Amino acid sequence: QVQLVESGGGLVQAGDSLRLSCVGSGRTCRYYTMGWFRQAPGKERELVAFISWNGGNIEYADSVKGRFTISRDNAKNTVNMQMNSLKLEDTAVYYCASSSEFSLSTSRARNSDSYRYWGQGTQVTVSL
Repeated sequence: QVQLVESGGGLVQAGDSLRLSCVGSGRTCRYYTMGWFRQAPGKERELVAFISWNGGNIEYADSVKGRFTISRDNAKNTVNMQMNSLKLEDTAVYYCASSSEFSLSTSRARNSDSYRYWGQGTQVTVSL
């Protein structure tokens, strides 16, 4: 079993930055694909970004391209996401997730159903 814990959320003004972190424990594996998802009130959970085990394959949602940066440090069992130029529409609960198999294909990594382990979420609120 894998446990994931997110941190770094908070209340910021539009245009500001936040850095989210996710720390894994339990039976983690450096070959797992890691993703960040978010869920706004009244909306379905959506993919924000994912990163392959070695960082060689990274994708972002169109809405965050150029503003967010995902990274990982396998030695520390962590995945991070730097969030710059935050907008009101970025307000959501952000979740860290991990696959349960190594080397997800790109198409599979885009699908939330491919991720087996999830953190509890951290709230990001962007004010005017």
